Amino acid sequence: MLLDTMLAHDRWATNNIINACGRLTDDQFHRTFEMGLGTLHDTITHILGAMRGWTDMLRESEFRPRLEGERRSQTDLLALHNDVADEFAQIARAHPVDAIAKGSRGGREYAFPRGNVIVHVTTHGMHHRAQCVNMLRHIGINPLPQSSVLEWMIAQQYG
Repeated sequence: MLLDTMLAHDRWATNNIINACGRLTDDQFHRTFEMGLGTLHDTITHILGAMRGWTDMLRESEFRPRLEGERRSQTDLLALHNDVADEFAQIARAHPVDAIAKGSRGGREYAFPRGNVIVHVTTHGMHHRAQCVNMLRHIGINPLPQSSVLEWMIAQQYG
């Protein structure tokens, strides 16, 4: 259940950030800030690129080319997020969280418990989503997109 909670919140929160960017002009979407990776576009792309890279690690497969560096629309990023999040969730659920995933990148070998990778991906996304909310605040978006776990829990209204 904890794994499903982490994955569901991460997907919901990132979708909310990307959807909020649909109200922006191209200039606003690419406006430079001294936080995150500099722009909403680049910060969101990094969130998705990191998730895809860690998916490759959990698969113990070759790392695909990085997503960073290519310009995409908000709509393209939303579609890409759905694909990347689906892949990540599928591989996260495919093996026990205490199993070790091994991979290499940049000439270095790595071995991590799969659960640790999952926690890293979801908390990494949370840090960058907070930067995106701050960028959106500076642009003047109101209301700001919901992204916290508490906001997600309230939105779910179980019971």
